[in-house]
Amino acid sequence: MTQLTENRFWELLKEQSAYEEAIGLMAWDLRTKAPKKGMENRSEVIGVLAQQVHEIQTSDEMRELIETLKQHEASPKLLAALDNSKETYERTKKIPTRLYREFVTLQTSSESKWAEAKENNDFKSFQPYLEELVRYNQEFARLWGFEEHIYDALLHNYEPGVTVAKLDQVFPKVRDELTNLLSKIQTSSIKPDSTLLTGHFPKKMQEQFSEEILKRMCYDFEAGRLDETIHPFAIGLNVNDVRVTTKYDEKDFRTAVFGTIHEGGHALYEQNIDPDLSFTPLADGTSMGLHESQSLFWENFIARSREFWEKHYNLFQTFAPERFQQVALDDFFLAVNEIKPSLIRIEADELTYCLHIMVRYELEKGLISGDIQVHQLPELWNEKMESYLGITPSNDSEGVLQDIHWAGGDFGYFPSYALGYMYAAQFNRAMEKEVDVAGAVKSGEFEVIKKWLSKRIHKYGKTKKPLAILEEVTGEGLNPDYLVAYLTEKYKKIYQF
Repeated sequence: MTQLTENRFWELLKEQSAYEEAIGLMAWDLRTKAPKKGMENRSEVIGVLAQQVHEIQTSDEMRELIETLKQHEASPKLLAALDNSKETYERTKKIPTRLYREFVTLQTSSESKWAEAKENNDFKSFQPYLEELVRYNQEFARLWGFEEHIYDALLHNYEPGVTVAKLDQVFPKVRDELTNLLSKIQTSSIKPDSTLLTGHFPKKMQEQFSEEILKRMCYDFEAGRLDETIHPFAIGLNVNDVRVTTKYDEKDFRTAVFGTIHEGGHALYEQNIDPDLSFTPLADGTSMGLHESQSLFWENFIARSREFWEKHYNLFQTFAPERFQQVALDDFFLAVNEIKPSLIRIEADELTYCLHIMVRYELEKGLISGDIQVHQLPELWNEKMESYLGITPSNDSEGVLQDIHWAGGDFGYFPSYALGYMYAAQFNRAMEKEVDVAGAVKSGEFEVIKKWLSKRIHKYGKTKKPLAILEEVTGEGLNPDYLVAYLTEKYKKIYQF
């Protein structure tokens, strides 16, 4: 009887996984290839499929299977799947199916409206959608419950174990360290010339170089693809279908090249999850912070390093416009590592990146608590950008409308970016104790790096919690000092202060 029960449990998870893969494929299509007029119907279809997932997760059968199997000996895989399904059941059961379907339908239509609003610099047209998304998130948070801060209920969805209390302890410290470092850089006599990186760079050539770098990173194109979108993302439909998207700017190749490498880091995580976890909710990244640690590791610690460009600059020049033949490697390296506050998060340098996240964290925490109203966002956004980065957007498209996350209803997500950067610094330090990272990058032997990450992080999928993996790999909990040390050491050398 127990074996039959276990078999039925896996069958139910496989059914759930099939619906989720269909939803994921539709979401990818909406953000890349779908015709504009089909978006409304597609939103409805996604809502129907999401309702099916919700009903499986909260069914009496799922509850009974979990309760029965929990009473018997279980393999590590089964135990992890039961724990994951039990938590999902308990949290999801608190959300009425009707309410959840309404929310998913709103998410999809809201993303389409956001894209229009961003293109037209029209926050007011998007405002009613965002107000509804905030209201749904507030209601969900209250239904899930929380101990100290309502925002904690949303943080749990993306970074289990992290709370507002912890973020409010760590973020101000990092912010102070980074703004102090930024001040020293801005007074340095060293002034990289980033203008030598700009100018017309054909999209097709950027795409070819990006594809070649993804291959060298060990991204498997037989299990993925690269496409264009308005806001870059990676999506894992299953371990053998993990897709990367990027955005091309023919006036500045950095948007696509570093964006592709970033999303490639996400994709490597999902391509290297243990295949035995397929068709279960365990075949996914354990948290968004861990996911971001992988993308930011490849984008910054690898692709912005001196060693990376010593190896790949000649390759880059074969795809780049002729003017780059006259640009010396030293000047190029300084330019791609220029520290200069910018308006767009996904184009931010590696030092000011976290400051962008802290702006968003403080705003969405205020939205969910009710201390901030949606109509106040454009003004408050501009004020915080001026306060933290010393720059102010000239319009909402390059300000409050620049990110897709709020349009997708993803509140509680943004802190994962900064946490992931901190995790990445800790993983990098741990890797350096076992692997000659700089040597591997300089020789282009990325396989050794990928194998280290896969063995210690990727393969586990969701069978382990994020902070447990962090401690197992590094020997300690969250420690932002490694990120500050990495940035200080690197930029003291570059800016000579």
